[in-house]
Amino acid sequence: MMASSITSSFQTSNLRSVFLGERNGICASNVPVTRIGFVRKTVECKESRIGKKPIEVPSNVKITLEGQDLRVKGPLGELSRTYPREVKLEREESGILTVKKAMETRRANQMHGLFRTLTDNMVVGVSKGFEKRLQLVGVGYRAMLEGKDLVLSLGFSHPVRMPIPDGLKVKVEENTRITVSGYDKCTIGEFAASIRKWRPPEPYKGKGVKYADEIIRRKEGKAGKKK
Repeated sequence: MMASSITSSFQTSNLRSVFLGERNGICASNVPVTRIGFVRKTVECKESRIGKKPIEVPSNVKITLEGQDLRVKGPLGELSRTYPREVKLEREESGILTVKKAMETRRANQMHGLFRTLTDNMVVGVSKGFEKRLQLVGVGYRAMLEGKDLVLSLGFSHPVRMPIPDGLKVKVEENTRITVSGYDKCTIGEFAASIRKWRPPEPYKGKGVKYADEIIRRKEGKAGKKK
């Protein structure tokens, strides 16, 4: 008698739990859960295609590597850079530089290709150099050199005078073509961008300061009134 009462009470509790689960939209399980396991998977970041390319160092370039600090000296100048802990530099006996990841993280994967490109720009810059060309388009737009300043006439009420940074050379041809050259690619790009910023090319007639290889998407002007 006592066993039958226990069995009936157990069945009643099970029916009650199932009924409550169906009413609340929850699937209630009668099987007790004793242990839950988690599986950890190690995700390896892919190696950058740019980052794994070796960097050839010319014979006229001297490299000094001290921990995370790199110094490059060549016939055109000298550059130095401090690298983050996510990447490391290795130099082979043949003189080839390689940039490798020091850890397997997303940031290390991002820094890998970036600092390989920056290192290659340093080696090429002190040995061959870089240049950026700009062109002035517009009536009355002209440029000239006065000492260590670049003077631009861009349609303002006053001429724009820009001091040339150290390590850069600026050449003006036909009063409308500007060539910025040097061994630091970052400084060249920043100075060229600052020149272009004074009068960016507009999309209707193309007037302004543009890069020599820049393609300006033109817009069609307002059409005249149809007769």
